[in-house]
Order: sequence, then structure tokens, then C-alpha cells
Amino acid sequence: MTTPQRIAIVGGHGKVALQLIPILVGRGREVVALARSESQLLELARMGAAPRRLDIESATEEEFAQAFQGCDAVVFAAGGGPDGNIERKRTVDLEGSTKSIAGAKAAGISRFVQVSAIGVDNPLPEDTEPVWKAYVEAKRDADAALRESGLDWTIIRPGGLTDDPPTGVVHVAEQVDRAQVPRADVAHVLADCLDQDVSIGHQWELISGETPIVRALQAAAGA
Repeated sequence: MTTPQRIAIVGGHGKVALQLIPILVGRGREVVALARSESQLLELARMGAAPRRLDIESATEEEFAQAFQGCDAVVFAAGGGPDGNIERKRTVDLEGSTKSIAGAKAAGISRFVQVSAIGVDNPLPEDTEPVWKAYVEAKRDADAALRESGLDWTIIRPGGLTDDPPTGVVHVAEQVDRAQVPRADVAHVLADCLDQDVSIGHQWELISGETPIVRALQAAAGA
């Protein structure tokens, strides 16, 4: 595969996406950042992205495909947020992903990188708080849909997200002990996954560690 040059980011104004955009722009990539409000679109344009308007919850699969036109990769970095709105875990975290998958296929895009969350395949205790249960189930089902999509997928499942500066060193594996990782390092991992074909077909958990990112990805892929 060739390295994607024009990358659509779903959830383009999210906290991870705002870290990812300058990395991709700095590597000479064109970034099509998708957001729904005028103020967000203006901010994304100032960052060097080529923003397009998309409301994840109301947009159809066809509208996702239209938003992806001309791109050669999709990064799904959207999330329903930390509030107590159970419905948004379904409409954003799950349906936003499945509509993105369908839109990518319709637009002829094969490369798809998705941000998930650590441990979402693990069984939940019976007393799990309903909002957290909805979030975990949405991420779990979105990941399953992507794995079964036939696309050239990569799933990154970070631990607890922080706003600390990037370290450039991480621990990546199919399963890791639960810990934290800066959003800035997550963004660098996503960018390097797009550059590293060895990441295709892998689902990895991600926390801070001691290994430089590219080397960590290659080791996790057995390269």
C-alpha cells in the first residue's frame, strides 16, 4: 500500500483529532477534518485542515460518503463525550462508526483507523453504571463492525487519556495493563499507523511505555 495522502477525520474537532491534525499537516498530508459547527470549521481551517461540515448523528451513510470524497483514508476519532447521555453513546460512538465504515466503502476508501478504548471486550460487572455500560458496549460493537468490514483496518484502544505533553514512548500490545497515556501520544500513534502498513489488521491497546512509537508498532505487529 502507499501512504495515505488525504485523510478524513471523523470527530475532527475532538481532543485527539486536534492533536493529530498538526502532525499530519506537518508531514505534508492533506487533512479533511469533519465537524458540525461554523466556529469549529473556522478553527480547523486556521490549523491548516480542509474542513467539511458533517453532523455525525444526523448524517446518512450517503452524506458520510460525500464527505469522504477524494480521501484515501479515514480516521474515526469521534466520541459522545463524558456526559450522562446514554443515547449519544449509540448515535456517536457506534452509529457514527458504522456509518463511517459504510461511507468509506461507498467512497472507495480501504484504509480505516479507529480510536476505541482499552478493555472494552472484557465482561462488565452486573452493577456497572448505565452510562459507562452504554459507552463500553458502543465501542465494543463498533470495533467488531470494523473488524468484519473487509477494510484495511487498525483499531487503537488507549488507556486513560491525559492532556500531558507527548513522550514519544509507548507500550502497544493486544492486551496491556490498564494505565494512562497522553492524547498527544495517541495522536502520534494514529499518524504512524497510517504510515506503517504493518499496522493493518491489528487491534492494539495503548498506554505510556518505554519504546519509541514506530518501533513499538513494528514489534506489536511482529515486523
